[in-house]
Amino acid sequence: MTKQISAEKDSDCKNFIRKHWGVVAIFVVAAALIVVGAVYVCWWFSGNAQTTGLVPSTLNLWTMDNVVMFILNLIFWELVIIGIPVAVGAVLGWQWWKRLPAEERDCYFFGRRSQSRNVGGAISTLLFIAFAVKVYVDGKWNVAISTYTVNYVVDSMITILVWMAAILAIPATIVILWWIHHEITKPQLKDEKGK
Repeated sequence: MTKQISAEKDSDCKNFIRKHWGVVAIFVVAAALIVVGAVYVCWWFSGNAQTTGLVPSTLNLWTMDNVVMFILNLIFWELVIIGIPVAVGAVLGWQWWKRLPAEERDCYFFGRRSQSRNVGGAISTLLFIAFAVKVYVDGKWNVAISTYTVNYVVDSMITILVWMAAILAIPATIVILWWIHHEITKPQLKDEKGK
């Protein structure tokens, strides 16, 4: 019985995506732009934080005041530059969702529990290994960490994110686009009521 209900929900979701593929694509592109924008704002702010004198350029001169002020200012700029457009987009998306007929809103995407809730430790380890590889490639393996500049660390993290995007996101995007194309072009099956 539960499997039948689950299969009906999956079918409803597929029909929903097939019917509103343009809006779903806009949300996917918007999510990608949000991530890219947030990374760019972090990169932009870290460069300006040093030129304005908010923080010293080398990490060995940082104090707790520098760390706290850096984080608070970064959060502020992320909220102003990224958060406000995201809030406006969320309100527009919610308004669009509320205008859909009730039977179309039965499809839910967030009701299932994810089995990957403990993946954070693996990502942290992966980021550390990637940073170690980046340091080795840059020839800074035997250089004291305290001499690294903030720009070097932030640029390294952005480079690592680009590596991860190239390794993970490009194949995932190809698979998702193939699946969406497959679902959109699949002939619609008539349900038991003969609609």
